[in-house]
Amino acid sequence: MTTKSYAMKSSAIAQDAPISVAAAKRQNTLAGRDLCSIRDLSAADVRLILDTAHAVKAHPELYWHALSAKQLAMFFEKDSLRTRMTFETGINTLGGSAIFIDQKGSRLGERETLADVAHNLERWIDVIVLRTFSHETITEMARYARVPVVNALSDIEHPCQALADIFTLEERFGDLRGLRLAYVGDGNNVAHSLLLTAALTGASITLASPKDYGPKPEFLAAAEALAAGAEEVPAGTVTCVTDPSEAVAGADAIYTDQWTSMGQENEADLRQQIFASYQVNSQMMSLAAPHAAFMHCLPARRGNEVTDEVMDSAQSVVFDQAENRMHAQKAILLLLLDAAPLTDISGSRLEGVRPFNRVPRKRSTHSSF
Repeated sequence: MTTKSYAMKSSAIAQDAPISVAAAKRQNTLAGRDLCSIRDLSAADVRLILDTAHAVKAHPELYWHALSAKQLAMFFEKDSLRTRMTFETGINTLGGSAIFIDQKGSRLGERETLADVAHNLERWIDVIVLRTFSHETITEMARYARVPVVNALSDIEHPCQALADIFTLEERFGDLRGLRLAYVGDGNNVAHSLLLTAALTGASITLASPKDYGPKPEFLAAAEALAAGAEEVPAGTVTCVTDPSEAVAGADAIYTDQWTSMGQENEADLRQQIFASYQVNSQMMSLAAPHAAFMHCLPARRGNEVTDEVMDSAQSVVFDQAENRMHAQKAILLLLLDAAPLTDISGSRLEGVRPFNRVPRKRSTHSSF
């Protein structure tokens, strides 16, 4: 493992680059599964999602009818812009459609049991997307439903966001092995998923949070175990500190998020005081590598966790991240529903690739995490 600053490579993936069909020919290990947690994925699974996302973004026309007439149901207990729009536009451009159910008035499981909801939904639709407060709502839906369930945000994880973030870094830098990612701020659901995803891709991540505001110990331990036991990619490192300057020194990318998540509004004033020194500003960015990217999952509270100067700078990739939510989630839907194009970009038929077919249900192995 090298400690030198990671330089942007000329081999970074261009959006118009020819796409290898290796991912399409590879065995689809995600068919019929759930995505409740990054813990549901292996390094090979993450690689398959990223390869598919690159292909979908470069040549969307190959996928216009891949999910023809397939239905996605979205149950959201929280407000959303990017998550709702990217799932809806994503499946629409794959030939399917989305049905949105606003659950802000009453949470899932209150009007009728989650088991009953799941057994109804599996008769009508092909995939369930949930944005909830409690992670158990997602894992319980996955337990009962015979169609794939996707975590679009819970109180402890945001896997779709983390996959889009890693996809964005790969577009910018190419091979992520040895890349140094610094996360500055609250050890929240986004931080948890980033820790796990970075560990699965060979990147090194350092997370800086105030004392008592770091990631949950079980996520830190899981990420450390993944990094230490990496067999499919060279091992990166997972580090937690309290000093943000230490975290960002020489980093290739600096990531932050709001200091107060939805449901923590009563802590907003206290958190603003505690996190004041964790603001990503021009001084903090100057400590990173000259080529460093700034990242944020959005929405951002400008003037709190990030300044306008950084947010609107040439180093900012926040809107690339937002766009890439759609491409990463299209890849997830295609893989969970076992759909792929029948031809490659030259028009040649791909061996071993078949159109959509309902596949036997495979339960998630780590959904209770």
